[in-house]
Amino acid sequence: MIGAVVSMTFALWSCSPNTGNTSQNKNKAIDMEATGDFEVAEITAAPNVPAPVGKRGPKKLIINLETTEIESIIADTFSYTFWTFNNIVPGSFIRVREGDEIQLNLKNAENSILPHNIDLHAVNGPGGGAEATFASPGQEASFTFKALNPGLYVYHCAAPPVPQHIGNGMYGLILVEPEGGLEPVDKEFYIMQGEFYAKTSSRSSKLLEFDNDKGNDENPTYVLFNGKKGSMLGPNMLEAKVGDKIRLFIGNGGPNLVSSFHVIGEIFDNVYTEGGSTVTHNVQTTLIPAGGATIVEFTVEVPGEYNIVDHSLSRTFNKGALGKIKVTGEQNPKVFKKN
Repeated sequence: MIGAVVSMTFALWSCSPNTGNTSQNKNKAIDMEATGDFEVAEITAAPNVPAPVGKRGPKKLIINLETTEIESIIADTFSYTFWTFNNIVPGSFIRVREGDEIQLNLKNAENSILPHNIDLHAVNGPGGGAEATFASPGQEASFTFKALNPGLYVYHCAAPPVPQHIGNGMYGLILVEPEGGLEPVDKEFYIMQGEFYAKTSSRSSKLLEFDNDKGNDENPTYVLFNGKKGSMLGPNMLEAKVGDKIRLFIGNGGPNLVSSFHVIGEIFDNVYTEGGSTVTHNVQTTLIPAGGATIVEFTVEVPGEYNIVDHSLSRTFNKGALGKIKVTGEQNPKVFKKN
């Protein structure tokens, strides 16, 4: 996917970490101590991303993920039976370097009902790791792979029925940085879109669960960023300052719909199509296929609140695909002025 141009193109990416990591963002499956030659990697919950790899050489890293089946708020007062990686939707953001050797440990929680596994689109090997990590409730599985291709990639559960596992929230992103690292920016955020096909559970009128008929019809009840209506609204808005260069790592978990990703009031300076080496400039809206990921960069020149939307706008206004970036700082009347 990424050829000789990677060093030049990917040098435009960031070397600046995000803040706000909490204990839920950290690996839990094994000790945080390094094991042998392997070092446990930092992973984070959306919208945060781990620290960039910088100019370091290749390492041996351990990634620990646990698959769980939990109930949590999806919208307003309604809960949903989510299936997750590490109890969060989307799953933890994984950040590695081209050439890293990665041992991925997957544990399926004892109280899960179904088997789970993981298919990482960054893996060159059978099933992207899905065959090697198939784990029944209470079991653990592991495999090792080498990160060969720089880029931003989706991972997801690939246990049957695959659309239901993905539709319940089992997806996330893995970023493989190129040799030499990425150019610094001021802010980086992790956003992942997904569809939820919901019906009322027989256990409670306030509990929703997956509706297979709606899934087959590709008619979602909700289309959401980061697994919850309002995940980036109110006190959860993303924050930046005038003059900040912002990078968004955006994934589309699907399982079915294409995202028409747009930030109202901004033009993307750079769009890395499919998270790879093909870069386009001055883009208003970018398409992200189900199971795909894209990186966008832009600089905010004027203070205010900027809406993040899927420009298939019925999803935004009727199904929840809405977030905001709150930008503070001095007005810039040469760029924008209300008369």
